[in-house]
Amino acid sequence: MRPTRATIDQLIERHAVLLLDAYGVLVHHGGALEGAAELVARLNATRKPYFILTNDASRRAATSAARFASMGLHIPAERVISSGSLIAGHFAARGLGGARCVVLGPEDSRSYVAEAGGVLVTPGDPAASVLVICDEVGYDFVETVDATLTWLFHRVDAGLPPSLVCPNPDLVYPKDAAAYGITAGSIAGLLEAALVQRYPGRPDLRFERLGKPNRPIFEAARQAAGTMDMVMIGDQLGTDIRGALGFGIAAALVESGLDRHDPDADLQPTYLLDSIQPA
Repeated sequence: MRPTRATIDQLIERHAVLLLDAYGVLVHHGGALEGAAELVARLNATRKPYFILTNDASRRAATSAARFASMGLHIPAERVISSGSLIAGHFAARGLGGARCVVLGPEDSRSYVAEAGGVLVTPGDPAASVLVICDEVGYDFVETVDATLTWLFHRVDAGLPPSLVCPNPDLVYPKDAAAYGITAGSIAGLLEAALVQRYPGRPDLRFERLGKPNRPIFEAARQAAGTMDMVMIGDQLGTDIRGALGFGIAAALVESGLDRHDPDADLQPTYLLDSIQPA
């Protein structure tokens, strides 16, 4: 089916809850995107239910809320659902509490793992049994990735393959209107490619991905919202749009970030938005 061209005002009227991606929809590294402050102010003033559904696993909800506020977006911490917040549930479900964990990411990423029951160790620790890739910053990139790859090979060679977790599956993100950067999903993909080369035919040597487009983060949103009448507003077809449609909710592609609509593609959003600027 072809998507419906809609405005943000129409989506506010049609759906009980808005789910908003952060990067590429509301913000980039340089600040808030056009229309973001007006939209958030309107949602707050009218008490329209909304949540920020972000694959960012580098910031806790309070850290994200403070950063949004510095950009003029007054978003309460309780409205931020990040892929990092899913780590605790994943650790509980997999029985990873007490495991020694290598975490690639800044301090907030490490605190997510520590609160999930993981014991934080340095990359390359031979006793580590879990690798969690949260972000591309917070460590010396080449030195840390090399040490981590070496540790992975040693563990697998010894018959002790580690648990591999990537809360943020995003490959790239928009830094601003004309610049892009890699994120945790690209690092996980790099390490997976190396594992495939050395250990072909080993599907167990893959990262478990928690954020969009995977179900855990949408299930967290459903529980917070108390309804399935939600619309995901995002800028990436492969994560925001695919994940929402797969979960069974509406999806709106706003072309202010990474992806552009292809009318001939198999994956089609429910709606197309020119802007998040309210009327």
